[in-house]
Amino acid sequence: MSYPQQPNAFPAQTAGEPPLWAPLYGASLQQAVQRFFKKYATFSGRASRSEYWWWALVAFVVGIIINIITSTGMTTTPSGAAILGPSAVVGIVLAVIWGLATIVPSLALLARRLHDVNLSAWLILVILVPFLGGLALLVMTILPSNPAGQRFDQPSGY
Repeated sequence: MSYPQQPNAFPAQTAGEPPLWAPLYGASLQQAVQRFFKKYATFSGRASRSEYWWWALVAFVVGIIINIITSTGMTTTPSGAAILGPSAVVGIVLAVIWGLATIVPSLALLARRLHDVNLSAWLILVILVPFLGGLALLVMTILPSNPAGQRFDQPSGY
């Protein structure tokens, strides 16, 4: 099963973007974030490197902001015990909400990225191997797209 990869080969949705079931090569930051949330729990299909890494940047920046909010509200007693202030509590609540809201779509995006490299999404489980698993997954997400990954495409009406 082969699908054309030319930018204008798909029916126009918005500004010549391919349909959601197809990867968007050369995605902008805004496009990547929009597709991340539109494909919230879609584990089938593929995601381009730009879709994946733009989202990784957004998640990293939001994580830093939440950590700053949390750490500015913490103080320590002379004995070294940490005391949580109101800002720390807000930061912890935001971190929990952010984590719960993005865990499923992040795993789905990672699965689609692995599909684009023509690897099984089950390789996500390699993360369970301490240190080396994360390094191996990083290398897999950096790999270029493989045309054989089209086998994971499932054209749909959305």
